[in-house]
Amino acid sequence: MESLFSWLSHYGYTGLFALLLLGIVGLPIPDDALLVFSGYLISTGRLDPVWTFITAFAGAACGISVSYWLGITLGHTAVERYGPYIHLTQERLERVHRWFRRVGNWLLSIGYFIPGVRHFTAIVAGMSGLEFPTFAIFAYGGAAVWVALFLTLGYVVGEQWPALVDVIQRFTWDFVIAVAILLPLGWLVRRRFRNGRRPL
Repeated sequence: MESLFSWLSHYGYTGLFALLLLGIVGLPIPDDALLVFSGYLISTGRLDPVWTFITAFAGAACGISVSYWLGITLGHTAVERYGPYIHLTQERLERVHRWFRRVGNWLLSIGYFIPGVRHFTAIVAGMSGLEFPTFAIFAYGGAAVWVALFLTLGYVVGEQWPALVDVIQRFTWDFVIAVAILLPLGWLVRRRFRNGRRPL
């Protein structure tokens, strides 16, 4: 991680754009930490706040657009070729699509705050045939909020940014684990409730 921060310090806006683009596409890059660190660099005067926001937003928007395009162009081909190996049938894929049509738009926005979800939601959006204007509203709107929030946090805490990154990573993964546990439980409760209401 230290090498990424050094790279960002050296290349500035270009480095920030490239790292966020690659991180949103799916490479193991600590996007949240990079934004917080960039906010710290703003507080020291090494980066301009307006240009940092524009650059970070552009990187995030381009990255999630690439994932959306991959979903449109390669998603179904990949499922047909590799799906049987992971038990991903067309029926299961269609269930994912139906679920995404109900809540997926908002996941495009909040997915930035959940590790591993950012690029996944965009790929599924592309595979589901979500129209680009709708995709852009939710995906780019979420990117703007995410970038602004974490840049601001880094600016406010200043030199304490490493401690903030530790807190964010710890609570983010706690949230992910909680969601991973609660979602299946909620699905089971809902299914049992529906089965209980069926006429005998």
